[in-house]
Amino acid sequence: MSKLTPIYGLGFFFVRELGLIEQIIIFEYHDPLEEYRSIIENKHRLEDEKSMLKRNMQYFLDQETVKINNKQVYPRVIDVELGFKGDYSYPYIMFFIKFIGEFRKGINIYEDTYEPEIAEYDYRVYWFFPSKARVISADLGVPYSLMDHGRILSFIVNKNTRTKGYEKIEFEME
Repeated sequence: MSKLTPIYGLGFFFVRELGLIEQIIIFEYHDPLEEYRSIIENKHRLEDEKSMLKRNMQYFLDQETVKINNKQVYPRVIDVELGFKGDYSYPYIMFFIKFIGEFRKGINIYEDTYEPEIAEYDYRVYWFFPSKARVISADLGVPYSLMDHGRILSFIVNKNTRTKGYEKIEFEME
């Protein structure tokens, strides 16, 4: 029986001027039985695990409705990496995801609708907007902060927080 326990999540969203959004999402785990060590040491098992993780993440992304300026976009998992943080009992899984929307000069709106849930672990998210953009407002269900004159947005979701199933970020592009 697996003892793999999620302990932390970290997400980075990079917004490009032409509408490309690239995500790096990292999930950290505690793995006292070092199950992931044996997976990584076997090339065939590693490829099978990465394929399964990619399919699973894509399944969850397909359950979401993501829109940019009221037009649905489709996030796609492009790769998965597995590694360790410190020692073999602390593996991480890193997902590389991308999608493309159409931005316009002036106000743009990103929306994500998903199934509400109770967070199993703490996680932090960062959004990096282009140098000529700034966040005007956000509805994330938790407090957020802005840095670099509104170009970088960050927020934290603590373990046991009930997510509302909806996120909206309104930003202006010059």
